[in-house]
Amino acid sequence: QVQLVESGGGLVQAGGSLRLSCAASSRTFSIYAMGWFRQAPGKEREFVTRISWSGGSTYYAASVKGRFTISRDNAKNTVYLQMNSLKPEDTAVYFCAASTTYGTGTPQYWGQGTQVTVSS
Repeated sequence: QVQLVESGGGLVQAGGSLRLSCAASSRTFSIYAMGWFRQAPGKEREFVTRISWSGGSTYYAASVKGRFTISRDNAKNTVYLQMNSLKPEDTAVYFCAASTTYGTGTPQYWGQGTQVTVSS
């Protein structure tokens, strides 16, 4: 079992930045690929980005590529999402997720989410 707790969400103006954190309870954090997803009001949850076990491989949705950066610190059992040049359309609840596979399937573990609101 892995428990995930997101933090760092909030209200920011368009063009601003936020950094989300996701702390994992598992001592085996380093074996999990990690990802961030988001869900805007009235929309389905969508993929944002993912990072491999070691952090050596990352992948981004086209909508955030070049603006968002995912990273992880396995010593701290934490994954981060640095979000720059935020747009109103980035407004959503952001979820982190842990998966035993990278790039395939649905993550097995999910956090509760953190709200990000970008004002115009």
